[in-house]
Amino acid sequence: MIVCIAEKPSVARDIADILGARERKDGYMEGNGYQVTWTFGHLCTLKEPHEYTPAWKSWSLGSLPMIPPRFGIKLISNPTYEKQFRTVEWLMQRADEIINCGDAGQEGELIQRWVLHKAGVTCPVKRLWISSLTEEAIKEGFAKLKDQSEFQSLYEAGMSRAIGDWLLGMNATRLYTIKYGQNRQVLSIGRVQTPTLALIVNRQLEIENFTPEAYWELKTVYRDTTFSATKGKFTSKEEGLAFLDTVRQSDFIVTDVSAKKGVEYAPRLFDLTSLQVECNKKFGYSADETLKLIQSLYEKKVATYPRVDTTFLSDDIYPKCPGILKGISRDYEALTAPLDGAKLPKSKKVFDSAKVTDHHAIIPTGQPPQNLTDMERRVFDLIARRFIAVFYPDCKVSTTTILGEVDKIEFKVTGKQILAPGWRVVFAREQVEEKEGDEERVLPLFVKGESGPHVPDLNEKWTQPPKPFTEATLLRAMETAGKLVDNDELRDALKENGIGRPSTRAAIIETLFKRNYIRKEKKNLIATATGVELIQLIREELLKSAELTGIWEKKLREIEKKTYDAHQFLEELKQMVSEIVFSVLSDNTNRRITIQEAVEAVAEEKKAEPKKRTRKPAAPKEKKPKAEAPAATPDAAPTAPQATAPASPQPAETEVPDAQVGRPCPLCGQGTVIKGKAAYGCSRWKEGCTFRQAFE
Repeated sequence: MIVCIAEKPSVARDIADILGARERKDGYMEGNGYQVTWTFGHLCTLKEPHEYTPAWKSWSLGSLPMIPPRFGIKLISNPTYEKQFRTVEWLMQRADEIINCGDAGQEGELIQRWVLHKAGVTCPVKRLWISSLTEEAIKEGFAKLKDQSEFQSLYEAGMSRAIGDWLLGMNATRLYTIKYGQNRQVLSIGRVQTPTLALIVNRQLEIENFTPEAYWELKTVYRDTTFSATKGKFTSKEEGLAFLDTVRQSDFIVTDVSAKKGVEYAPRLFDLTSLQVECNKKFGYSADETLKLIQSLYEKKVATYPRVDTTFLSDDIYPKCPGILKGISRDYEALTAPLDGAKLPKSKKVFDSAKVTDHHAIIPTGQPPQNLTDMERRVFDLIARRFIAVFYPDCKVSTTTILGEVDKIEFKVTGKQILAPGWRVVFAREQVEEKEGDEERVLPLFVKGESGPHVPDLNEKWTQPPKPFTEATLLRAMETAGKLVDNDELRDALKENGIGRPSTRAAIIETLFKRNYIRKEKKNLIATATGVELIQLIREELLKSAELTGIWEKKLREIEKKTYDAHQFLEELKQMVSEIVFSVLSDNTNRRITIQEAVEAVAEEKKAEPKKRTRKPAAPKEKKPKAEAPAATPDAAPTAPQATAPASPQPAETEVPDAQVGRPCPLCGQGTVIKGKAAYGCSRWKEGCTFRQAFE
């Protein structure tokens, strides 16, 4: 009997139906020589500290660093998971052959390998490797099954990632919680989580410490067209006024007119990060929401595998493209009609097998989209239009540059005219990524040598601080290890050192929200006081540097490509963890971080609610810290410390009469007391201070 194991029951049903295994059993389906079973994502996880040695059960500085001589896995404690594993184990121990049908990626490989290992499999194992769940793709995948040994390096990279997250998350979290934490709450530290938080905090501090400076720009209007002085900005108003007086004395003369024709290429196909960025910019969807939506589209068989980091298609996809276009033509008839029957262009900007590793870019499968929610429909529409657009002609443009001068002071204006829209017709007007500014305007016809009166002006401007991160810009910064770049080629080069993986970045951001390290104001990500204090407290650059973390990520990718040794990577991590523990234990200062509850916007209080009796929080019971599964959620860290972790009582609420307004905040001591609509609060409520005293 051949046993197939999928990652989800829904995927198992699809596979079983195609294989003819239609007899329902308890935890699997059977028929035609196959038994098809499933997991629920992770059934296994790495063992918790106390399961290696009882001494690690209590949280104490003396037990750090915790470095097991050999890592082990265990079943996740869940009755449903345990029951399903017993079924899987029973099937596997009687199998003649096993086919691993897990998601075709590093995480999918890790999930299934742990189950195979825990079940004690000894028979041959094959691997189903597909990029979509359509009937055609599944049949083709089963016709080309691969040997599991081909994916050993993928498993080693996944295992190294999970162990690395355990080593750093477990040790650093206990270390910082015991050394600097208060109120019996966790200071969560993670291999990717902490440098991501550092990106947000550092940007926020840049904004807070920014000092605006005035500058002046000299412009002049000639024939209803605004020209800018090529000299650039004046840092002195007097200098700017001197130039303004000069240009007022003479007519404007056009000294050069040049037009350069060029092309604009269609936007690239989506990888997961660029799709999350686009959905955040256009619809305000979080990275996590977009991941769930595209995962649903994948499981509904209308989109290909989502957890990808390439924007290219492999050459073998090209012959399938006419069929894909035909499959979605019902919903995009007007756009696909011009391509129907024509030979589709095959551009290196789209088809390049050398730039595709496990999976190609996200595209439609060709299955007509049906029964989609409104949110799914919006995401599918983005994917479908990008796919259609790459087969349209390039957009032809003409860029015109006009140079002029007034009394030897040079001016310039640039404009662009679209000569043939090409791929732009595929996108609705609001969807085309258009630049703002003068260079997008169509200029009137100018002739070299013409001259006439003009209206000059000196405009005062102020330098602007950098913008806060949104989820879209944070995803880009994670992808490029903190370097925000717009150029696609440069971004591709920096991806090698990005932090996190496309599939885990959304979970990292969600973790920061859960830990109350960041919050959202409209689309902006704002670090709370706890998040800021934590990053300022950490002196070890290895813990918070996006670039250094990016180097570790690169090594994990190299393990996957068999160009770096997994054992060496883990030895480096163990050494790093030991150094961090030694460094923090050597800190003799008495620093503490106040961990606060969810931020409450005092100044935006709604109507005061009736007073409710509140209880003081009881001391937590003695219990083991419950760890998140390191592989399922990166940066694994305990969710609650034991009673041995340091505790500090919350300051009691203090009565605040109006006379106290303007005095130091009784909770944080850094802000001042302010009066809101329904309560007194702290002026630093935006920074995370939760002091609040309702009006009597």
